[in-house]
Amino acid sequence: MSLTVEHINKTFGSFPAITDLSMEVQEGALFGFLGANGAGKTTTMRMILDLLRPDSGQITWQGTQVQAVARQSFGYLPEDRGLYPRMEVAAQLIFLARLAGLSQHAAKQALDEWLERFQITAYRRKKVEELSKGNQQKVQFLAAILHDPTLVIMDEPFSGLDPVNTTVLKAAFQEMQRQGKTIIFSTHQLEQVEELCEDMVLINKGQTVVQGNVREIKRQHGRNVARLKLDNDPTAPWLDTLAGIHVTKRRQDYIEMQLPVNFNPNLIVETALQHGGIISRFEVVEPSLTDIFLELVGPTALPDAAPGHTAQGGKLA
Repeated sequence: MSLTVEHINKTFGSFPAITDLSMEVQEGALFGFLGANGAGKTTTMRMILDLLRPDSGQITWQGTQVQAVARQSFGYLPEDRGLYPRMEVAAQLIFLARLAGLSQHAAKQALDEWLERFQITAYRRKKVEELSKGNQQKVQFLAAILHDPTLVIMDEPFSGLDPVNTTVLKAAFQEMQRQGKTIIFSTHQLEQVEELCEDMVLINKGQTVVQGNVREIKRQHGRNVARLKLDNDPTAPWLDTLAGIHVTKRRQDYIEMQLPVNFNPNLIVETALQHGGIISRFEVVEPSLTDIFLELVGPTALPDAAPGHTAQGGKLA
């Protein structure tokens, strides 16, 4: 069973926020949802949660239309915080967990465990507005998962976290996945998707650009990068004559170049030797998700580079 999004469309006035978008997330997956600001990520998330309804198409979770799924099954961490700033942390989280169906005892037990894990037990009686941005983000995360949902959707969950707290949150994601939870998250830090996710989708202008296994996407899309150092020929001008090779950097310690798809890197080594080169370094590196993003979407659409669209007071991101 899985989350299935089939050919959904959504417009705000004359603006087409989502156009024929389809995606599938396997149950128990840790799934990356990528796209620039304004690509339609937040709008899609809200439709999965049935906070918005698509104009056409359908969304199902475990074979059931999301409109009919119990709200307790879902957890949502929005990009913009939805906490009560003047309410104490513990009281607020227990209140929200009880709204989602937990008993007072179960909510308090879950809260104690998570406050300890996140090392913020001392803040349980603090008002949210008294916390740092990073600790507010931790509390927002707890509000999304304290009621033990089966599907958790998070919009920029690492926002405002320092490297230590980012590591703590990543570990929480992985533990939840081991427990069988399905986690979908968007992020502007593409290396986090490479590190955490087996599967992903990239959307642009409300449409699916590519989806599937992260490793397979990296294998099929984007150009490999090669780095070469010749002790006796630091600039290697002959590289510019090789068909398809695009030299991106000439540094003192190496030359970096992009290789065409299916290019045999041994040709670089053979040509270097033919020119009498003394090779002290040669390596081929698979493309990063950032490289693939640039190739498929373009540099102007890199995450955080494009302004979000707004409609009805909401961000279409």
